[in-house]
Amino acid sequence: MERKTLGRCGWATSDPLYLDYHDTEWGVPARDPRHLFEMLVLEGAQAGLSWITILKKREGYRRLFDGFDVETVARYDERRIDRLLEDAAIVRNRLKVESAVANARAILALRDQGVALETYLWSFVDGEPKQNRWPSLAEVPASTPESVAMSRDLKRRGFRFVGPTVCYAFMQAVGMVNDHTLDCFRHRELT
Repeated sequence: MERKTLGRCGWATSDPLYLDYHDTEWGVPARDPRHLFEMLVLEGAQAGLSWITILKKREGYRRLFDGFDVETVARYDERRIDRLLEDAAIVRNRLKVESAVANARAILALRDQGVALETYLWSFVDGEPKQNRWPSLAEVPASTPESVAMSRDLKRRGFRFVGPTVCYAFMQAVGMVNDHTLDCFRHRELT
């Protein structure tokens, strides 16, 4: 069956970038710490914007944030942040850029406590993807008790731009929950 004739989640528009993201990445369980950091940064950057805006700027983020190398980003100073804010390849919002640096530092603090980022984040779903069965996009929640708990704990640890809705979008993106709707071909593939 051709990709264009497959049933998909209602949010997957006809934009090729969106389709590729939906079909190959969104909802796939991810445990790579660099990718998890990237998705935390991107989901935080998306707050108040459309996801397609972030997808179109993703390569700019990868380039400007040194491939999402946590140690490197954690060392960014005010001059580096000011330079980042001059580049239209990313969302030029000071609070969002500063949150990426703060989050990198919080990840290093976790590591110093002997806690791996992937183990910590996945603990909010007991280490396994939660399999949801939403008949329609309208039924998918914006947040859940798990995302509220994640948000609370991340904030307590110094993370920023990690409200319950951002955390739930992150959980969906990295496959902690399977929120592909039942009519989507990816739901079955990821179950």
